[in-house]
Amino acid sequence: MSRNMRMILLALLLLPAVAIAQPKPAAKQPAKPAAANAPKPLGKFDDWQAATFNEGGQTVCYAFTRARTSTPAVQGRGEVLLTVTHRQAARDAVSIGAGFAYATGATVSVQADAVTMEFYTAQRSAFSRDGKTSVAAFNKAAAALVKSPGPKGTVTDSFSLKGFSAAYAAMGKACPAK
Repeated sequence: MSRNMRMILLALLLLPAVAIAQPKPAAKQPAKPAAANAPKPLGKFDDWQAATFNEGGQTVCYAFTRARTSTPAVQGRGEVLLTVTHRQAARDAVSIGAGFAYATGATVSVQADAVTMEFYTAQRSAFSRDGKTSVAAFNKAAAALVKSPGPKGTVTDSFSLKGFSAAYAAMGKACPAK
């Protein structure tokens, strides 16, 4: 048998093995559903927004607003948010996302009309010591003025409370007290 003929026979014998070894085209994957814990809007209420998300099988409700003004400008500062959160085990958790890191042990002053509250800090956030008092003050006031120790002196942020009561009510409906 000639050398060419042997090569042809060898090629014919190996052809099925090569075809089997070829990767099969991937089956068309179904579109992935939205993440189960992606926020679901409850609505926009004047200057406030409310939403829910899933955390470990539990629904968490929150409402937030962004600072209307911030002085002085802090270079590299992130977004400044005032947020109220309802979890199954804890309601009326009030926090401020400062957009910069606080010094250890710093305190933040929050004034809503005649009510002044002291928030404690941890890293880039400040937290109300008494969420129920904060929520009650926010329900009655038109604005909240926040004074924080910043990287180079006091930073003052103002937040509109217009729409807070409606956003808070939407949260309460979506996450009723148990």
